[in-house]
Parts: sequence; C-alpha cells; structure tokens
Amino acid sequence: MNPRALFAAGLMLLLPMKGSGQDGVDHSKHSAHQMTVDPAGVVMNQNHDTLPRDCTEISRDYEFTIHAGRKYAADFPGMIYGMSQHEVRVQPCSRITITFVNEDSVRHQWMVHGLPKYLYPAGMFHIEASGGHSKTGTFIVPGDDRSYLVHCDMAQHMEKGMRGQLVVGNGSGDLWGVAGVSDDFYRYSYLPWHTSLLAALVLVFAFLATLWLAKKW
Repeated sequence: MNPRALFAAGLMLLLPMKGSGQDGVDHSKHSAHQMTVDPAGVVMNQNHDTLPRDCTEISRDYEFTIHAGRKYAADFPGMIYGMSQHEVRVQPCSRITITFVNEDSVRHQWMVHGLPKYLYPAGMFHIEASGGHSKTGTFIVPGDDRSYLVHCDMAQHMEKGMRGQLVVGNGSGDLWGVAGVSDDFYRYSYLPWHTSLLAALVLVFAFLATLWLAKKW
C-alpha cells in the first residue's frame, strides 16, 4: 500500500473519534465531586453530616421547596426564567434541604457558589432538575455571616432571571441583580407596561399642548 493510502486509512480511523458527540466535553473536572445522577437530574456535593470547621453542631434544620419556571419571571420585566424564591435566609451552621421543582421543559439548576472548598469541591453545591422533574439535596453552611450566590448555570439562564442569594446569618450585603431583592435590579430599558403607557400618554399630552400653544401664538 502506498503512503497516501496508509495516511487516508489512518485518518478514517481518527475521524469517528472526533465526531462522536463528546468532542470538547471534559468530565474530568467533576471527578472529585460526590455526584448522584438519574433521569430526573443531578445532585452534586451533597453533605448530610460533615460539619464545617467553624461549627461544633448543627444549629437548625431547614427544608425549602423552590420552583423554577417561566411563570416566576412574569413580575420582573425583561426576565424570561425565574424562581419561586430568589432569596433563602438561614442561621449559621444550619443544615439545608432543598427540593428543586422544575416546571419548564428545559433543564434548570439551583447552584450555590463560595462554600468552603475543603468540604465542597470547587466550593459548590449543585442541584439540576430535568424538565418536568424535581430533585432534592442537602448541605451544611459554615458559621460566618455571608451572602452566597445562587444561580442556574445553564447557558444564559442566570442572565435571563435565574439568579438568587443564600443569606447565612446577617449576610454580607445583598448581591446585585437578584430579582425582587437588589435595588438596582430593574432595568430602564424594560419598563412595566403601565409605566410605558403613562410615558406614552405624557408624550401625547405634551405634543397636543405644544400644538395648541403654537396655534394660539
């Protein structure tokens, strides 16, 4: 067989590997995470019993059911996705159980960032629910007063409204862009319909007043 034929045969062997659908997907970064997966979704870095270093005991147990879906964005202009609860408040050293209910047909996530990395790989606790499903997970927060970012990590979901905060103790200040919480959440380019109607009426009145004055003069 000539060299060109050998090269072509080798290339044909390599091409299926490159086009397998897993090209560019790196699962190694999740290898250290405690992850449970089933058709309903994923729970990552669940922790029922291991205390953070600054906690001597569980201060309190909490259970929250948080729904996700388009209908929860209806009250927030410019948003597409939302959650039934964009803010969760708990005591330091508490154990939190979250049942995350996805009412949409696409995947959504409830992910906490900034937790201690010695206890939660990458500093993260993560629940992902497939469309129309729910998942439940438990984790324990440290003993300091801090506000943690909660969001959906699916592409553009956070930017479209799925951003919240977990406030432990007194917190460390409200995060920006949390629906119904942050002062600067509302965007002037996405005004509620009644505000837009009022602005239109003011413009019409100003035009008519200007026209009347012009004729009078």
